[in-house]
Amino acid sequence: MELLQTMFGEMQAMTLWESLAVVLALAYLLLAMKESIWCWPAAFVSSGIYMVIFWNVNLYMEAVLSLYYVAMAVYGYWMWTRGGQQHHGVSITSWPLKTHMSIIIVTGVIALIVGYMMANNTDASFPYLDAATTCFAIMTTYLVAKKILENWLYWIVINSVSIYLYLNKELMLTSALFVLYVILAFAGYMQWQKSKTRQATA
Repeated sequence: MELLQTMFGEMQAMTLWESLAVVLALAYLLLAMKESIWCWPAAFVSSGIYMVIFWNVNLYMEAVLSLYYVAMAVYGYWMWTRGGQQHHGVSITSWPLKTHMSIIIVTGVIALIVGYMMANNTDASFPYLDAATTCFAIMTTYLVAKKILENWLYWIVINSVSIYLYLNKELMLTSALFVLYVILAFAGYMQWQKSKTRQATA
């Protein structure tokens, strides 16, 4: 009962703009699962709203991250509509394990450096986990734009770690939202796997 009261209180505290950003963020995921190019306009507007919100409450790094997502929404739209060798958009592809290991190592090292800087120069909670989720989210958004199948596997891990972080901060509504994100990431992987098989057959 106390958990429900906490979540209801958080919902009441949300502004109209925050609510719109959350709805569009969910729309982005659902549309991305279906390979709809409309996922990118949804991401563009959602990230733009979050950028303004974070800037107004002095969360400048979060605002900069949202600005990156705005830029990636433009890049993703271009890749899905004009990318590829024939400039007809990119198709779902899968990268080899060796490539993913290199990505994980490089991104992990960057996250350790960022986490160390945060741990020693800020009062950040869970600096290393926070840095890791941020760095990997930046990298994984690029994989979505390139239509790399394994992006969904990265999101499953990133969102699962994020749930732990949000639960520790008693952000129950956000935690519940990220549980949904994990479920959608599983579904997205299965959906893209089927699409990749169909494309290969065609």
